Amino acid sequence: MKRLISAKLSSLILMVLNILLLGLHLLILLGIVPYAFVWGGQIHGSSLILFEAAAILITALFLFLVALKAGYIGHGRFRRTTTIGIWVMFAYLLLNTAGNLASQASIETLIFTPVTVIMALLVLRLALER
Repeated sequence: MKRLISAKLSSLILMVLNILLLGLHLLILLGIVPYAFVWGGQIHGSSLILFEAAAILITALFLFLVALKAGYIGHGRFRRTTTIGIWVMFAYLLLNTAGNLASQASIETLIFTPVTVIMALLVLRLALER
């Protein structure tokens, strides 16, 4: 896998995808994008605000971990913690992929499943980097 894509390119793609994902969650909170695109289309009202806030925090944490692993911030600090966090991120994305496949919202299944699979593979590439 290390020969297919560099860790630097993986981290750059992951950072762009996470920034876009942050934007999507903000647009959902603002009501610009319908909530049917996420959470299987079944969460709304105050629960939606809580779930979207959690999604924003998790996405921001992932963005931070990728930036640490790539050396954009921290410059080699917290290596062990960052590596553990990247592996947790990989496991989370695998579970998220399963959730997207089981979703009743076809848009979520068609759009977010491939994106999540790609992100999981890119995170795996970062996790394998020393």
